[in-house]
Amino acid sequence: MVIGGGIGGATVAKYLAMSTTTIDVTLVEPKRTYATCFFSNLYLAGLRPFASLTHNYDVLGRRYGITVIHEPAAAIDKAARIVALENGSKLAYDRLVVAPGIAFKDDALAGYDAAAMEIMPHAWNAGPQSVLLRRQLESMEDGGLFVIAVPPDPIRCPPAPYERASLVAAYFQREKPKSKILILDAKDNFTAQHLFEDGWNRHYPGMIEWLPAQFTGGVSAVDAKSATLITDGEAFKAAVANVIPAQEAGPLAQAAGLTDPSGWCPVDPLTFQSTLQPGIHVVGDAIIGADLPKSAFFANRQAKACAMAIAADLTRSAPVSPHLFDNCYTHIGPEDAFINAVSLKTVRGEPKPVMSLVSKLEDSAEVRRAAARAAEGWYKAFTHDVFG
Repeated sequence: MVIGGGIGGATVAKYLAMSTTTIDVTLVEPKRTYATCFFSNLYLAGLRPFASLTHNYDVLGRRYGITVIHEPAAAIDKAARIVALENGSKLAYDRLVVAPGIAFKDDALAGYDAAAMEIMPHAWNAGPQSVLLRRQLESMEDGGLFVIAVPPDPIRCPPAPYERASLVAAYFQREKPKSKILILDAKDNFTAQHLFEDGWNRHYPGMIEWLPAQFTGGVSAVDAKSATLITDGEAFKAAVANVIPAQEAGPLAQAAGLTDPSGWCPVDPLTFQSTLQPGIHVVGDAIIGADLPKSAFFANRQAKACAMAIAADLTRSAPVSPHLFDNCYTHIGPEDAFINAVSLKTVRGEPKPVMSLVSKLEDSAEVRRAAARAAEGWYKAFTHDVFG
């Protein structure tokens, strides 16, 4: 049984079902469609429709024989190997994979509650929040200030807040050229900072300002009614505010005892079995590890390694050493993207980067345009690998 139909969970279910006809696979996922967080910044910039980000589970059920149950999981009885659903039904399992995704820390920002999220959307889980933020950007008057509050690491997809600033700047440049973007960061540096800052200077001179934690201390509170973000020494009033809270593993992982004091799930990097709860595997953004990226592509690779380990164990066949690598495209503009890829090898039980490929600062405009074109093909192939 797999709980959670995001990238990690859907991939585990599909590749377990493909591995042998002797394993019955059930996927428990409350939503009937899944919208990808990756490429959702392109939607915010008006560069692709929201429908292009949305995928369903029909093929997983029809082609691969997976039983898909659209109900929320309520609890896990580890001793009895039973999952209770919110509708009262109970499902037995032999092996369990939990792909719980992320949750937002309740006490991360004073004043940022469920009601505030409808005024200052996070848009960090693609869906209604993404649509809300897009509508706010469309309604904003030219000359307004768009403020992005970035939380401390670890977070899902660390480059994404800065990609968001870049692509919204591209939208402003087209439609609202007098507008400005302010990034209030809880960190003093960020992933691929040199590439982003170079791109901002080339494409959007004077439009994007980044304030690191050393200047502001990061956002500590918000006043949603007045659209104000509050730092240690100053208050910033926004026309539109995108508040991204600090993160941890999803609530089901916490309730099941799969998280350590960090709020994330430690796992065996070869099998992705929990180191806290034997017999339960965890994949996706909820896991923790010094060199384990929190990206959709890496969740997909984890899921395949996890599926191979479970299939080998259940069928009593020889285990296969996984090949873990990450491959991401990040946009600075509609025709300017960079690549960040890393290959990992398990050394003394820990995955360590052994090779990396990152776009160079001096790459030509044509190289960047080619990367942006390649990203479109990557998205189509990747989502087909997960859901098709």
